[in-house]
Amino acid sequence: MHQSVAHQTGYLPGDPEYRKLSVALFAAGLATFALLYSTQPLLPELVTAFHVSPSQSAFSVSFATFGLGLALLVAGPASEALGRTNLMRWSVAATSVFALLSAFAPTWHTLLALRGLQGIAMAGLPAVAMAYLREEVHQDSHARASGLYIAGTAVGGMAGRLIAGGLSDVGGWRFATGGIAVVGVLCAAVVWLLLPASRNFHPAPARLFSSKVLRDPALLALYGIAATAVGAFVAVYNGAVFRLSGSPYLLSAGAAGLVFCVYLLGSAGSATAGALADRYGRRTVVPVGCLITLAGVAITLAGPLPLIVLGLAVMTAGFFAVHGVASGWVPARAHASGVGTGQASSMYLFSFYLGSSVFGGLAGTAWSRAQWTGVAAEAGALFIVTLILALLLKNVPSRVQN
Repeated sequence: MHQSVAHQTGYLPGDPEYRKLSVALFAAGLATFALLYSTQPLLPELVTAFHVSPSQSAFSVSFATFGLGLALLVAGPASEALGRTNLMRWSVAATSVFALLSAFAPTWHTLLALRGLQGIAMAGLPAVAMAYLREEVHQDSHARASGLYIAGTAVGGMAGRLIAGGLSDVGGWRFATGGIAVVGVLCAAVVWLLLPASRNFHPAPARLFSSKVLRDPALLALYGIAATAVGAFVAVYNGAVFRLSGSPYLLSAGAAGLVFCVYLLGSAGSATAGALADRYGRRTVVPVGCLITLAGVAITLAGPLPLIVLGLAVMTAGFFAVHGVASGWVPARAHASGVGTGQASSMYLFSFYLGSSVFGGLAGTAWSRAQWTGVAAEAGALFIVTLILALLLKNVPSRVQN
């Protein structure tokens, strides 16, 4: 009887399969962000190792995020026909393989190519994770489950940068890249062993995209929120690596990597925002998260290192609150609008990683021209746009679970 109820209504907190699902997707999110942004704390070292400029070094991050964004346009719609579970499993495994190969890249262009392939390989997870949660988790726990998954991405972002920075001090960027790849392999094993097979997935013909995903004004606003928020977020951390490694701080890659411990607040911010969204509504929580990000960027303009870390912590908590709620909002809105949830989630994440690639990559140029002031100005402007879009959502006609 219990299995039948779970099949019809979705898993609830306390169900054994819900716990397995939560652990598996937490591990998957951790691996994705750990591998995706693993070169971020290594940017100054890559400048030296390959004799490239700071703006060029940022391509090691942008190529991965751009490859991921492009692949999402195919992975999401394909999952409507092929299913969710196997796509997520193979995605994490293949990503780990390309990460291992990256550690042995002989040239700069080879590294960029492998990073691009790594981004393409990992698309199978984020493309369908939210749609999978909507199908398998009870509707009363959608925001909570989404928050836990995004929390995993927050921990992954912290762990990837922290471990990479520490390993770089020990054995250089190649040793660091290989070490992060091992983390990916371990997470892939967890996903393969624990992720429950889909129970409520119903195959549909694979279509690249329905124009419906670009007609709903709420979905369009959410895509814009994804691009601008993550663009500002990545820009800040790309610039922070150069700021902390230079005068007057002169931190090593490992020491600078410790700053990424503030990602723990991102994990807490995502989970907390998800719970608050269930209680007060997404339209209320997202604008508040935007204001928190702006406050964090403003604090980083101060000179003392403790205030810089505080500003990064505040911004990180605000960003993951925004992203955690917005990413879970997309499949709920799409379902209520009669739009394919996989397609809508893919479009959201395409916007997310496109924004990361373009705006995050511009941080190197902003740093070269105006140091931290330029990076903070870029991030602040983008977060203001995010806030405007969030406020516009309040005026969009509401549908189920908005």
